[in-house]
Amino acid sequence: MSSPRLKIVIDKAACCGYGVCAEICPDVYKLDANGIVYVDDPIVPEGMEDLAREGCDACPQSALAIEEVD
Repeated sequence: MSSPRLKIVIDKAACCGYGVCAEICPDVYKLDANGIVYVDDPIVPEGMEDLAREGCDACPQSALAIEEVD
């Protein structure tokens, strides 16, 4: 049985562009030209779960959340 997949939820209005998430997990979190976080795919790639969680938890503005999806 595989573990549940994770989905990243971004509150762009809360993002202040610190970029901590992208420093911790650049394969998941990207920054646009204004320094605001985005993701190419909201589903976290397999094997990146721990780093994605760490990047999410490091956000000083709590602009990121991670949800489990089926």
